[in-house]
Amino acid sequence: MTELTSRRDKILLASLHHVVFDGWTKAALQAGVQDAGFDADMALRAFPGGLPDLAQHMADWADRRMLDELADLDLDAMRVRDRVAAGVKARLQVVTPYREAMRRLLAYLTLPQNAPMAARQTWRTVDEIWYAAGDDAADFNYYTKRSLLLPVYTTTVLYWLNDDSDGMAATWDYLDRRISDVLKVPALKARIQKALSSLPGPFAAFRRARG
Repeated sequence: MTELTSRRDKILLASLHHVVFDGWTKAALQAGVQDAGFDADMALRAFPGGLPDLAQHMADWADRRMLDELADLDLDAMRVRDRVAAGVKARLQVVTPYREAMRRLLAYLTLPQNAPMAARQTWRTVDEIWYAAGDDAADFNYYTKRSLLLPVYTTTVLYWLNDDSDGMAATWDYLDRRISDVLKVPALKARIQKALSSLPGPFAAFRRARG
């Protein structure tokens, strides 16, 4: 981890406590910079793009934490569907301590001007989950699998935001049902693949090279 990334992580986590009260705002960011022990101008140096940069770093931080959690699991011993479920679960568990801040972040991401960023962030997360699950598809299966997981992930996030069950048990049950529903509709997978095959790489901008 670079020194800049480490500083950005510290500022982000400090800012999240203020986001709960101030929303995804410059005031929350500036308060986070102060709480993290930096000078006020560090907000601009660490996040030159302002709030969009902070939002993007939140997604990056959560994805990194998710992968750290998955690295401690024996994914090879799991069925693919269980690996994918574990990825979604890990992603939500790492942000559960900041659930109210996440609610504010999602409100920020629903603003029209932030829709492209929200789409990129969500696609990258489901992409990371599939790669962690062992998927290295290079054909239209790449898009099909991620397109199927996308609504599962997004609706599970919305369910999680309002879940007050013990240990988020209701969310994990919901996730399991959604994954089961997807597996029951192979015709949907075929339709998605057919639709994607008629387009010149609709998500090409989201896909990242893997070395």
